[in-house]
Formats: sequence, C-alpha cells, structure tokens
Amino acid sequence: MDAPSSLASARGLRKRYGSQTVVDGVDFDIPRGRCFGFLGPNGAGKTTTLRMLLGLTPPSGGEIRLFGLELPRQAREARFRVGVVPQADNLDPDFSVAENLAVYASFFGLSGPEIDARIDTLLDFVSLGERRASRPDALSGGMQRRLTIARALIKDAPVLILDEATSSLDAESERAVQEALEHLMEGRTTIIIAHRLATVLKASRIVVMDHGRIVDIGSHDELMRRDSLYVRLAELQFGEARLD
Repeated sequence: MDAPSSLASARGLRKRYGSQTVVDGVDFDIPRGRCFGFLGPNGAGKTTTLRMLLGLTPPSGGEIRLFGLELPRQAREARFRVGVVPQADNLDPDFSVAENLAVYASFFGLSGPEIDARIDTLLDFVSLGERRASRPDALSGGMQRRLTIARALIKDAPVLILDEATSSLDAESERAVQEALEHLMEGRTTIIIAHRLATVLKASRIVVMDHGRIVDIGSHDELMRRDSLYVRLAELQFGEARLD
C-alpha cells in the first residue's frame, strides 16, 4: 500500500461513531523527511485521522500504515518512533521541569547519564535550562508549551507530530514556539494538524479537510491558485487571499 518514499499511507480510511461519519474515505501518502500539514475547520476530522495514524482509534474501514506497520495492530511499535505535541499540555504538576522529562523518558525504558545529558540539552534548546527545578504551574503558557515540545523530543524520534501546537498561545509566546519548531523541522518528518492556515505555511504538502473528507491537497502556492476552501480560509483568517 505504501509508496516507496512514504512514511505513512491511508487508503479508504473511515471512522464512524454510531450514525455519524467523522472521517469519510480519505487517502493520503506522507513522504519521509518533509513537513506535511492537515488543515481544516474544527470538526473536519483532522484529529480523528491523527488518532488513527497513531493507532489510538481503530478505523471503521480502510487501511492505514505508519513506517510500513499495520495500524492499530502494530501501533505500539510504530508509536515508539514518534514524538507527539498534543493540543493541550498534560504535564505532571507534581514533578519539576526536569523530572517531567525524566519520568516520560522512563516510560520508554530510557534512563542513565545519556538521558540526563539529553534532558540538559533539550531544556537549553527550549530556553528552560534555568527553570529545570520549577513546577509546571510556575511557568507561563508559552514555557509550558516549550516543555511539552522538549518532552516530545526525549526519544529523539524521527517523526514529530504537532496537534494544534500553538493554538492556545498569545502572539508573543506563539512566535517563540514557532521559532523553536522551525529548527526541529529540518531533516525530520513533521506532521502538523491545524485549523489556522498560518500554522501550516511551512509544510511542503497540505491536506485540506472538511466534513471528514479531503477536499484539496497541494503546496501553499498550488492551493492559493485554486478557488478552494484553502483560499476561503486565507480570506477569513488574513482578510485577503494573497499570502506572499
């Protein structure tokens, strides 16, 4: 099912909850080493598609693979190779900044001096080295988001998934997080889930979803040349249909 250079593929992927169809027969191929975006309004089916891609939600129909592994049957093996930044920060309030990373690493059997050194490197990378002993509730929203990003990187996974990674931040915090993320995307397969068009502008390919279906796919420039939902989102979110 996978194309030769694909990291992940779906064919005829569906998800129903009772009589409601949330994902309605989508097909896609996610290339390795690129930034790939899923864009659409709230309720478009993006997060449900992501959950099926991670093997967290079983499909109602169709096929989906990640690293060539069949999901959800081989989900555990596939998820070990993925770092995920979820929509909401779910940091443990009882642990310090550094302890949050160490405990998360232990879930994957990672410990010892090598991981301790990696924690130091990651905290410096997200500008939290001086806050390693702080509890999450003492951090700003932007700092908590940066800590969640560091946690997603603790495994040094080849794939990073960002699920609405900056949607809850103020403008200043969003800029700081976006700068960190841009460095992470270099040489790494990145999958971005977003309802804001600005969040996926760095993606080389963008899937546009609405009502559980893929309504368009292409690069930003290709999509802007079409009379499509992508252009209407640009007009709604930016007040104009040109994003140069």
